[in-house]
Amino acid sequence: MIVVMKTDATPAQIDHLSREIEGFGLKPQVIVGTHQTVIAAIGEERAGLVEALEPAEGVEKVLPIMAPYKRASSELKRERTVVKARDLAVGGNRVAVIAGPCSVESEEQIVALAIKLKAKGATGLRGGAFKPRTSPYSFQGHKEDGLKMLAAARAETGLAIVTEVMAPEHVELISKYADVLQIGARNMQNYQLLQAVGDSGKPALLKRGMSATMDEFLLAAEYILDRGNPNVMLCERGIRTFEDHTRFTLPLASVPYLQDKSHLPVVVDPSHGTGKSKLVEPMCKAAIAAGADALIIEVHDDPEHAMSDGAQTITPAAFATLMAKCRRVAEAVDRGL
Repeated sequence: MIVVMKTDATPAQIDHLSREIEGFGLKPQVIVGTHQTVIAAIGEERAGLVEALEPAEGVEKVLPIMAPYKRASSELKRERTVVKARDLAVGGNRVAVIAGPCSVESEEQIVALAIKLKAKGATGLRGGAFKPRTSPYSFQGHKEDGLKMLAAARAETGLAIVTEVMAPEHVELISKYADVLQIGARNMQNYQLLQAVGDSGKPALLKRGMSATMDEFLLAAEYILDRGNPNVMLCERGIRTFEDHTRFTLPLASVPYLQDKSHLPVVVDPSHGTGKSKLVEPMCKAAIAAGADALIIEVHDDPEHAMSDGAQTITPAAFATLMAKCRRVAEAVDRGL
């Protein structure tokens, strides 16, 4: 339920409505917009709620939220959310670019690469310290040592660190080093992890599960938002279909769909979405044209010898070319890069 307040509603009237909502056993969430304030009543529907709230002073109207995801819904908040971490801003008029290797391999590697990426326009540095791998025999990451390497790269460049958290017990440790906590596709419905990331207050980059519907994806985001953390980015990273010409199928129609249904910014991952380095550039351009708020791209100095995901990783030189071409696409759709 949404209580839309009149443009001249006073703070006292807003506080009164919030207490009334709490009296029904619901959570009030006050959202102050540019022109108007709304109060969301989050929780199970209660009989008599509309009748109690609609006549109150300062109320313009009371509307139901039809979507199963309440806090993530654009019915609740029409203004687009912008998630910020250091110089990384996702959701504004500029398309943000997060880039880096799949796995952090050494401090020398990640620092040198971060310098190159920043010079070409990246504002976020991705890199895995804890790596979820399909095979238990594959490289699992340097863990806390990897986090320290990422922190060294941030100290050198100022780039915001985006790295994956795999378990609730890791959230506190990773939060000491990272600026954005990434939740991978395999953990999209790990609800205890979602709640722990929500409790951390850190910006979150939530990747869509490889078989998840849009409603399941947005309800996963709802778990983070429901803990009082508004800084959530939705990442389309490809889904599993019958196609085998790419690693996954990257459905870019999800970008405008999510932006219609939700106020949260949308990120596209063309590296995982295709699994092939030669497809990364065209899918980046297509993602920007479709309205993506950010790109997250795997870059490595020597993809052939990368410790993970080399086939979908581009070189710094290819990244520089990609950025130049993507700037032209962004300008064509009235965006910056």
